[in-house]
Amino acid sequence: MPTHILPLSEEKRRHQRVNVNLIGRFMLSDGEEYPCQTSNMSPGGVALVSSIIGRKGERIIVYLDEIGRLEGVIARVFNGGFAVQIHATERKRDKLANQLTWLANRTLLGMREDRRHERVQPRNPSSHIKLPDGRTYTCQVIDMSISGAAVKIDVRPALGTEVTLGRMRARVVRHFPEGIAVQFADIQNSRALPHRLAGDDPKGIALSA
Repeated sequence: MPTHILPLSEEKRRHQRVNVNLIGRFMLSDGEEYPCQTSNMSPGGVALVSSIIGRKGERIIVYLDEIGRLEGVIARVFNGGFAVQIHATERKRDKLANQLTWLANRTLLGMREDRRHERVQPRNPSSHIKLPDGRTYTCQVIDMSISGAAVKIDVRPALGTEVTLGRMRARVVRHFPEGIAVQFADIQNSRALPHRLAGDDPKGIALSA
């Protein structure tokens, strides 16, 4: 497997574009912040997936998990997102190259962060998700760990949306065909997790299937 590890040569690192799925947010010239997720990235640019699309040439500030703050301009707009040209010093680009090489190799070697904690299927998969506006939906938990869960649900809250799954605060970190993946705000106690997952159905609110 070491043959698949990305090379660390200076030239390769400066231009290597890697597929990384990082959650973040960005701020446009209107001063508002919006959630996003990366699809690929290099030390010189990043492709962001978002329901909010900026204008080509617009200045942007991006905050990404495990990367930090980036500045740049929108270089290209595509269906479902846009590409950002990163403005950074040589020192910052070198740091980005090291971060991206580590992230890409972690993925290739099966070291994804969400695999640190064992994922299991709950005996009772029924739960409910509450959105920030108070709407509540029934859902089925596909699998879970002490740090997050994959949930089968009809709605697709935006990436980065803070939700409540059962009794646990969480945020949406990924979409997939059957539903969403959430990351818990706090690491959970494994014994208490099934009980917190079930929670109590909110009274007086119609739940959707």
